[in-house]
Amino acid sequence: MGNHSVLTISEPDRDVHSDDEAVFGAGERATMGQRILQKMGFGATPAEHDDSDEEAVSIDNVPMHMPFDMLNAALGAPPPAKGRRRPFGGWSPNVEAGTLYQSTTAELPGFYPFPAPAGARVRGVPFGNHLHTAEPIGLDPAQWLKDGLVTNTGIWMQGQPGVGKSTGLKRLGMGLVGFGFMMIVPGDLKDEYTRMVRAMGGEVVRLGRGHESLNPLDRGPLVAVITASTGGEKQQLMALANSRRLALLESLITIVGEGKQLTATERLLLGAAVAIADDAAGDDEPIIPAVLEAIDHGSDPLRKIMAVPLQGDTGSGDLAYQREVREFRNAVALLCSDDGPIRGMFDRPSSFKVTKDMPALSLSLSAIEDESDDVVASAMLCASTWATSVVEAQQASGLRRNIYQPRDEVWRALRAAPGLVEKEDRATRLNRHRGMVTAQSTHSVTDLDALPTIEDRAKARGMAARNGVKILGGLDDAEMKRLHEITPFTSRERRLVTQWSAPPTWVPGQLHPGRGKYLIKSGARMGLPVRVVLLEEEIKLYDTDNAWEGV
Repeated sequence: MGNHSVLTISEPDRDVHSDDEAVFGAGERATMGQRILQKMGFGATPAEHDDSDEEAVSIDNVPMHMPFDMLNAALGAPPPAKGRRRPFGGWSPNVEAGTLYQSTTAELPGFYPFPAPAGARVRGVPFGNHLHTAEPIGLDPAQWLKDGLVTNTGIWMQGQPGVGKSTGLKRLGMGLVGFGFMMIVPGDLKDEYTRMVRAMGGEVVRLGRGHESLNPLDRGPLVAVITASTGGEKQQLMALANSRRLALLESLITIVGEGKQLTATERLLLGAAVAIADDAAGDDEPIIPAVLEAIDHGSDPLRKIMAVPLQGDTGSGDLAYQREVREFRNAVALLCSDDGPIRGMFDRPSSFKVTKDMPALSLSLSAIEDESDDVVASAMLCASTWATSVVEAQQASGLRRNIYQPRDEVWRALRAAPGLVEKEDRATRLNRHRGMVTAQSTHSVTDLDALPTIEDRAKARGMAARNGVKILGGLDDAEMKRLHEITPFTSRERRLVTQWSAPPTWVPGQLHPGRGKYLIKSGARMGLPVRVVLLEEEIKLYDTDNAWEGV
């Protein structure tokens, strides 16, 4: 656009109506829009009308939905830079160079009303559309890792109840499975993933008393890999599997023992007892009652650890041994006795297996959702550890397959006993090495304050900050301030998220203002506000309000 324009003014004594009749026919008058278009060089002119009997064409009589190519043909070629040398042609003998002005669309929306893209050319699962520019946004921490956008494939999902946290994770999971991932839900407390997993051809395993069982000492798919291995590789895999199940069993004992950490002597005693039970099981996997039986028997290796007389010695060796191992033995007994909180769930052989070509697997814990935190924490730890063994087995066998692992209400497992957050933190640090995408979902950062010790709370905040991708739904001001202390957000991002936090009125039938809206944040980059619109099929699969269908 030039810095000036020349507009030819009609002569005072000229009859405007005569021009209208010359252009549009006798007895017809031009509209105000037609006159303005004529002055801009569009539409018919008196000179052009004399040379043609065709009907004059202008914006006023062009169909509203005419394609651009037909519209350009109807209006004719655009005028030259100096205009047309004719009345109302906008002729200027000299067109000077224009002056460049720069501003934002917020300040000059009338002069430049065209939206600019957000520059979010990220690849991955089609997650949604940019809230302001409507451009498609892809979400895939694995692809972002390859593209150099993130250094960690963990996802931190946070938002108020009802904004669609699980829906966002389900859409991501559906896309990743389509890209070849395997989705493992290690502890679905509310059966939120059951319908989706079955629709994808996966398997849902319901854990609980009277349902399926999961043996904490079961090495899972690693058994077949260990059997097929030889030499040093076999020894290495056996050591890996043994250390994992010992760590899990130690965590379970800590939970039922009211948070009391095992001493070094108790750890040695547990390892020796598991080895004895493993030898006695032969080709099968040992179970917790077998470990308890080995402790009660008190063979010489166990007596040496407890520094008491051996079985062949005379004296009160048996009584001394029983006295030394009493507290530890009773803690192990709580895992499988009728008086224990998790009886009937983890004291039997595993009743299911997983195949390498399975698209999805959900370990449902809905049968124990209303149990105490000790029971829920124990179940979630067992399910998570078993899911990790699936990944390790694939890596060891050479048939690597990437894993997507969504975890909801993970803090119910971590707050059961001190030190459990360290095990979870150690697992998330290895996501990149294992080829896993993990997603941790929670309602509030204050869930971190429920952890038992200051050290656990500090580690949990560090774990939240280390996740490469943050996805936020609607949150209030206080929650955003807490989250801002972990990961910095701009004032505009904080204001946007808080606008999604609560319904504006009491009028029934209105959707939550934050439903389907997410802010995707990674590092110091500007966040991507995304709107997710579900397909009809997705609405049925992702619905978490099944309990209210009759209302």
